[in-house]
Amino acid sequence: MFCCTFDQGQWQNPRIAAYGPISLDPSAKVFHYGQAIFEGMKAFKDDNNDVFLFRPDQNIKRFNKSASRLAIPEFPEDLFLEALKTLIDLDRNWVKSGHGHALYIRPFVIATENGVAASPSARYEFMIVLSPVTAYYSEKLKVLIADHYSRAADGGVGFAKAAGNYAAQFYPTNLAREKGYHQVIWTDANSHEFLEEAGTMNVFFRIGDTLITAPTSDRILDGVTRKSLIDLAREMHIEVSVRKFSVTELMEAHNSGDLKEIFGSGTAATISAVSAFGHKDQLYTLPELTDSYADRLKKALQDIQYNRATDPFGWRVKI
Repeated sequence: MFCCTFDQGQWQNPRIAAYGPISLDPSAKVFHYGQAIFEGMKAFKDDNNDVFLFRPDQNIKRFNKSASRLAIPEFPEDLFLEALKTLIDLDRNWVKSGHGHALYIRPFVIATENGVAASPSARYEFMIVLSPVTAYYSEKLKVLIADHYSRAADGGVGFAKAAGNYAAQFYPTNLAREKGYHQVIWTDANSHEFLEEAGTMNVFFRIGDTLITAPTSDRILDGVTRKSLIDLAREMHIEVSVRKFSVTELMEAHNSGDLKEIFGSGTAATISAVSAFGHKDQLYTLPELTDSYADRLKKALQDIQYNRATDPFGWRVKI
């Protein structure tokens, strides 16, 4: 694991050590005021045993955007990338080749200053840990549209990879799972009318031949997979509309037969297709497609990630 400490106003002592427990004082501010952020990234191995990162610059920029919002010192971008490359190169044998396999990368920062005064920490620990992974979801998802609980609100930290964002959605997600759903599609906090995210993923809706996804905002995460899929779809001459999309429009499209697909996108899952959605105690199923946008986009994205296709966007970074 990579470690680096912020103390006395600067990041210092970058080091790589064996993965293992860390020791913190019970009054470390992360436990009391929640100053904690993270990122999710992956490294991929091709058939020649070469290892690649996917758009690490985007994760690094988003990490620092999250840090700034939570009053955490930003981490130097050059050192961040050097740490990623050095650590993954050391552990490249843990990156398994083959479809669906990857090395998951979790950079994070926690506030480690001792004391329970309600103020930003003066000391932080930045770390990167790794784990081999396979496909996140192996089946199509049933999702429940939120009409009471909210993931994020205007002016809040919904756009940030703040640890507390995830803690707050566990309870309503557990309630949805008790009803037989896998995830929740979050709606806006004010009216619960506009569809925003699906569980821990951005979400796309195919209406006719058009893909629709919500614009990023201070409530919605600027997903790296999301923006990559938008670029790929346009490269494939699929019409993409980035706009607010309402529950009313969704129901109208379902009733008219124009709703073809719903899928989530994210680093962990890449693309997860939805088989059915629930709203107001009713379950609505989606059609089975033989040539879905989800499948086409997932293949195009993974072909780039696994170095099976040319990379016209310059997204791959070789280790």
